[in-house]
Amino acid sequence: MIDTNRLAAWMDEQGLPGKGAPLEAKFLSGGTQNEIYRLRRDDFTCVIRIPPAGAPADRDNGIMREWRIIQALDGTDVPHTTAVAACSDTAVLGRSFYLMGFVDGWSPMDHRDGWPAPFDTDLEARAGLAYQLAEGIALLSKVEWKAKGLHDLGRPDGFHDRQVDRWTRFFERIKRREIDGMDVATKWLQNHRPLDYIPGLMHGDYQFANVMFEHGAPAKLAALVDWEMGTVGDPKLDLAWMVQGWPEDMNSPDAAEASYVDLRGMPNRAQLVEHYAKVSGRQVDDLDYYLVLAKWKLAVVLEQGYQRAGDDVKLQSFGPVVENLMRSAAELAESTEYSS
Repeated sequence: MIDTNRLAAWMDEQGLPGKGAPLEAKFLSGGTQNEIYRLRRDDFTCVIRIPPAGAPADRDNGIMREWRIIQALDGTDVPHTTAVAACSDTAVLGRSFYLMGFVDGWSPMDHRDGWPAPFDTDLEARAGLAYQLAEGIALLSKVEWKAKGLHDLGRPDGFHDRQVDRWTRFFERIKRREIDGMDVATKWLQNHRPLDYIPGLMHGDYQFANVMFEHGAPAKLAALVDWEMGTVGDPKLDLAWMVQGWPEDMNSPDAAEASYVDLRGMPNRAQLVEHYAKVSGRQVDDLDYYLVLAKWKLAVVLEQGYQRAGDDVKLQSFGPVVENLMRSAAELAESTEYSS
C-alpha cells in the first residue's frame, strides 16, 4: 500500500493541487512489475504508477523510461495520459514512480465477457474500436522523437539485426524443447530484413489490452497505456503485433475466438492495415516480414511462460499457442512472394 503521508508531503513540495488536504489512494490494478493507484486530494485526481517492493531493481529505471515517453507525448496528436510529475528518489516511497492524469474511460480488459453498450449490439460502432486502435499507433509513428528528446531512448540503428539475434539467444537460454518451424522462420528473417526501415516511436506491446476508450459512441481512443516496452524502433512491428492474429472473415465464429475480445463486426486485417498506412504515411507492402517477426517473437516470449508453468493452467495453455504461432510464422515465410 502507498504511504499517503509521505506521498502527500512530496506532492506539496512539487506544488501540486490540494496542499494540506488528506490524500486518498485506491488500488486500480497491478502485478509483479507495476502497481497503479488512483489518487484523490480535494478536487484533484491523478494516478500513480510504481513498482511493488519486490519488483526487480531495474524497474526503477523502467519507470523513469516510461515517464520520458509520456512527457514526450504531450503536445502530440497521440491519445495519452497527461504527465503530472515524477520522482526517481527512492527515499520517498521506496521505489521510483510517476504521476499521470486520470483517464475517464474504459479498458477492453474490463469487458472480456462482452463489449460495453453500444458496442455490444451496434456492429458499425464496434468497427470504430478497431479503426481507432490502428489509428493510435499510426499517430504514434509520426511523433518527432528526436525533437522530443528521445534520441537516446532506443538504438534504432541495427534494430532488425538485434531483434532476431537477441531473441534467438534468449530462446537458447530457456530452451527445453524443439519448436517446429523455428529454424525456417529464423533463417528467413535473417535473410529478409526491411530495406526502407524508418525509425520511429513504438509501443512494443500494442493491442486492445493496452488502450483505453472514451465512454459512448462513436469509438474514440482516450489513451495508449502501459509503456513498459516503449522504445525507438520500427513502428510497423507495432502494426504487425496488433494484427498478427486478426482474422480475414470478421463475421465468422473464429473472429469471436481469435482474441480475448470479440472481433466480430470489425474491419478485417487488410482494412486495418490500409487505415494505418493512410494515417501514418508509411508504406506497408512488406508487412509479411513484420507478421513473420511478430509471430516468431511472440512465440519465443510465450515459450518462457510455458517453460515456467508448473501447475499454472494458464501458462500451460501457452504450449500449443507457441507451436501454432511458430508454425504460422514458418508457413508465411515460405509462402510470401519475396521468400526466395
